[in-house]
Amino acid sequence: MEQITKETIIGDILDIAPESAPLFMSIGMHCLGCPASRGETVEEACAVHGVDVESFLAKLNVYTK
Repeated sequence: MEQITKETIIGDILDIAPESAPLFMSIGMHCLGCPASRGETVEEACAVHGVDVESFLAKLNVYTK
């Protein structure tokens, strides 16, 4: 997978790196299976959950290496 950006759709990340699910859950995103959350971008999810997008991306991109 290429580097994850603010515009990457969460569903795409979960399809390719399902092991990243606990990271999303740690910011309060507990309904990862619902269509709305899977269709959000990383930036939208961070905004909704009050998380700094840049620091979250750094943690998330560990799964792309």
